[in-house]
Amino acid sequence: MNVDVVDFGASDAPAAFTRSLRETGFAVVMNHPLPHGLVQQIYDEWQAFFETDAKYAYRYSDDNQNGYFGPDVSETAKGNTVRDLKEFFHVYPWGRYPAEVSDAALRYAEQAKAIASTLLGWVQDNTPADIAARFSRPLPQMMDGSTRTLLRVLHYPPLHGDEPADAVRAAAHEDINLLTVLPASNEAGLQVRDLAGGWHDVPCDFGSLAVNCGDMLALASGHHYPSTTHRVCNPTGPAALRSRLSLPLFLHPSDDVVLAQGRTAFSFLQERIAELRSQDLKPT
Repeated sequence: MNVDVVDFGASDAPAAFTRSLRETGFAVVMNHPLPHGLVQQIYDEWQAFFETDAKYAYRYSDDNQNGYFGPDVSETAKGNTVRDLKEFFHVYPWGRYPAEVSDAALRYAEQAKAIASTLLGWVQDNTPADIAARFSRPLPQMMDGSTRTLLRVLHYPPLHGDEPADAVRAAAHEDINLLTVLPASNEAGLQVRDLAGGWHDVPCDFGSLAVNCGDMLALASGHHYPSTTHRVCNPTGPAALRSRLSLPLFLHPSDDVVLAQGRTAFSFLQERIAELRSQDLKPT
């Protein structure tokens, strides 16, 4: 599986990036403008935050999915019966935000959103005309007025050997949104599945960005751009005793954007959330 590594400043970057998304659903971007030091600051601050009881004061709200999600409500991937081994905090510019950390994650989210919008523009400009004709509006314009683009600060705790059978840090899944932009984690573990069912490590050199298509882009493009299955594996050896931090930015269009067959971004999101909730209600 050939996930292209694209130099953000190269003249052929837009075409190479779009080609990799078309062929694999993933691309890795290097030499981008996002500050590496800011990413490290967020990892350090939020690692400390997740290690305290202060996080419980920010328990998420059902009505807007904003705030802290503990391991007891962590996601159960579609087709699985065991929750992922993780906790996370949903950061929205309009939402609750921990007083125990600086505004670094908020600043990062705005910068990452700008980069993601640029990448979305690359896709628009390099999409074949017959596929682009499917889009109800140009891809970057789908973001106009959106309030749902989400930065998730993820913490995968150390493993102690008493985890439920078959539980993994993040079971195989696809993302819901248009694009996901992910700076390299402090630890390895992210893998992507090819069309033959084989798994491949995604490069995680610090300073790189892994970008993948979500279900909304797949739907809007008639699956020209695949929403590729990916996972986070459980580490072994000394790495199992270390935490893993991750900062995916999920780029969501405005609620009223029509993706396909009259299905709006909002209705599609509600469908997927309902699927996840029904999955959680299944007996284990």
